[in-house]
Amino acid sequence: MTTVEQLRSIVGHPNERVATKVRDRLTDVHREWIAQSPFVVVSTAGEGGAVDVSPKGDPPGFVRVLDDTTIAIPERPGNKRVDGYLNVLTDPHVGTLFVVPGRGDTLRINGTARIVSDADYFDDMVVSGNRPILALEISVEETFFHCAKAFMRSKLWDTDTWHPDDLPSVAEINHAVMLSPGLAELERHYAEENYRRMLY
Repeated sequence: MTTVEQLRSIVGHPNERVATKVRDRLTDVHREWIAQSPFVVVSTAGEGGAVDVSPKGDPPGFVRVLDDTTIAIPERPGNKRVDGYLNVLTDPHVGTLFVVPGRGDTLRINGTARIVSDADYFDDMVVSGNRPILALEISVEETFFHCAKAFMRSKLWDTDTWHPDDLPSVAEINHAVMLSPGLAELERHYAEENYRRMLY
């Protein structure tokens, strides 16, 4: 499949309600959703088409609404790869997906981003006594709600479908994929009580 016509011949066209649901600024309901969301996924694309999708999470409302067309996502200590931030330095276009646990619908916000090393609002993003080390400021260009079908099909929130222990532990994955020595040491490192000490 190589043309829009071929794609539309199979998928069809959205109805008018879906086609016109996009807004170019945040309304009260968008603000309310962001205030209840503890988790957002940020997608970026950089030089040569390099793509990154990064999860960001903190207590609900951790993403700050600066005004009707600007939001800020705090950055906490991580693995220091900063793939998404490197992409933004090359191409500022970003997409986000805000998730509220238990809800199937999601909020999507697309726009252009810039990396900020400090701002007055960082004081409002303190968690456990820690200010963010950076923030991703996004100028809103598109915002719209996405339907719940993917969550319904996957039964994502149905705990009866959860089987996390069917997979190797984080330490076992690290040991196998990265060929890291010392599985016992990795298990201690990735133990939840130890990992929680490194969150901020």
